[in-house]
Amino acid sequence: MAVTLAPAALERIRGYLQTAPAVLGLRFGVKRTGCSGWGYLADMAKDERPGDTVFEHDGVRIYVDAESLAFVDGTEIDFVKQGLNEQFVFRNPNATAECGCGESFTTKADAA
Repeated sequence: MAVTLAPAALERIRGYLQTAPAVLGLRFGVKRTGCSGWGYLADMAKDERPGDTVFEHDGVRIYVDAESLAFVDGTEIDFVKQGLNEQFVFRNPNATAECGCGESFTTKADAA
């Protein structure tokens, strides 16, 4: 599988990368947080770290650390605008439930 970018997210991330030429790409992963267990982390990747898996989508590199990979593999990242609001949205096939605010998620492994 892979982590992919929808066209709107690809355009938005390319815009960020153009303003910071030293950045390698997008760093994407998870951390324990929120009311459901896991929260997404997205930031600019300034370095490649040991254990990273690197996906490339239309010239944009996505760096995922080894601990996060099982939780985000297969995720499509999108960027949506609704009225005055705009945000990244994560379509993650590993998520079995999300909290009401959409900031965190659980997986089958968490339910066990």
